[in-house]
Amino acid sequence: MKFLIFAFFGGVHLLSLCSGKAIYKNGISKRTFEEIKEEIASYGDVAKAIINLAVYGKAQNRSYERLALLVDTVGPRLSGSKNLEKAIQIMYQNLQQDGLENVHLEPVRIPHWERGEESAVMLEPRIHKIAILGLGSSIGTPPEGITAEVLVVTSFDELQRRASEARGKIVVYNQPYINYSRTVQYRTQGAVEAAKVGALASLIRSVASFSIYSPHTGIQEYQDGVPRIPTACITVEDAEMMSRMASRGIRIVIQLKMGAKTYPDTDSFNTVAEITGSKYPEQVVLVSGHLDSWDVGQGAMDDGGGAFISWEALSLIKDLGLRPKRTLRLVLWTAEEQGGVGAFQYYQLHKVNISNYSLVMESDTGTFLPTGLQFTGSEKARAVMEEVMSLLQPLNVTQVLSHGEGTDINFWIKAGVPGASLLDDLYKYFFFHHSHGDTMTVMDPKQMNVAAAVWAVVSYVVADMEEMLPRS
Repeated sequence: MKFLIFAFFGGVHLLSLCSGKAIYKNGISKRTFEEIKEEIASYGDVAKAIINLAVYGKAQNRSYERLALLVDTVGPRLSGSKNLEKAIQIMYQNLQQDGLENVHLEPVRIPHWERGEESAVMLEPRIHKIAILGLGSSIGTPPEGITAEVLVVTSFDELQRRASEARGKIVVYNQPYINYSRTVQYRTQGAVEAAKVGALASLIRSVASFSIYSPHTGIQEYQDGVPRIPTACITVEDAEMMSRMASRGIRIVIQLKMGAKTYPDTDSFNTVAEITGSKYPEQVVLVSGHLDSWDVGQGAMDDGGGAFISWEALSLIKDLGLRPKRTLRLVLWTAEEQGGVGAFQYYQLHKVNISNYSLVMESDTGTFLPTGLQFTGSEKARAVMEEVMSLLQPLNVTQVLSHGEGTDINFWIKAGVPGASLLDDLYKYFFFHHSHGDTMTVMDPKQMNVAAAVWAVVSYVVADMEEMLPRS
């Protein structure tokens, strides 16, 4: 794709719209907030040009089509898998061919776990094959499996009250879904809590807001000093069925077989590309999503969409011949699903330059129709971001809410760098999250267009303003 040095939209020369003047004296800003508002308002034509190109112009549906090509070609991209490394190499080539700058791979070490063959069958009170997905980092069962009676509980508190009943059994959790952040503790800690009371294995009701008999996987965490037991997720339907059976006093027996195995850590890469800043190239606005996924579905929603609207943001800005004052840096993280492993190593490598990071952005909660931006930062920075988001009035996406954190950018946010994430329909997101249903069928090209436009406008304006975002 040819880089446009000069671009015109509606008769307006985009490169001349926002030439900033020096506003520092002895390193201290001398501007009032009204002057900052005026500067942001001057980006109105640029914002409209980005929106028109992304939503109505030649770039519409581009992020969707790019994503479909990758996930249809490669499939899911589990940490440590050949699929993930193939995807990284493809993206490295894609970013070079797109004409982005400083395209490179930054080496990291990541976990390598494989689920192997797995099955669960209810033997009593009747024969019933149970759909399962082993949880990330789980150990396997012996080859003959584990056959044991089931104890069904709805909370950790109930497990503690019934601890004497748990020894030698398979604990089934049928916890209600409240929201993801509160309910996910059963997936991450369920095996540990069950092992503490002598259980042989644990099966966790999938952390999902809706189910059509779909198990949802994810990472789980063992604890030093606590026996490691196999653990998997089951469907909402099976968890509720066994809960009803248990409430009637019916004995339930399950045979669980899991071939899960953890291998030594392996080599991988964070994938990086830039549009180098014209005036303050050492300063950075980071735009990101993660390229890895779980090993089911296609990883299209989590987080192919976030990764590809982040790429699209730089493509849109490049296609319009825009070059912000600060460097726009795209990072496609590796091994996010294992706890932000690639992102942590990026932080360790680059934190020496933390004072030069104006904003870190991550899209990792879907690219459905966005309603606004989640933001974490100082009150002064929030006020600036509210003005930036007002430029998206043509799309009716202007909200600025709290909680801009994301797994891969939290390291920066905790150190004081402002952070932002895309806000969209989380309820729908958890229908498909970490399941076989995470495919391109979930994605909507028109919604991705809008998400990409929001991402591009926010990242460009923050990167091109004369001042960095104020910190606490």
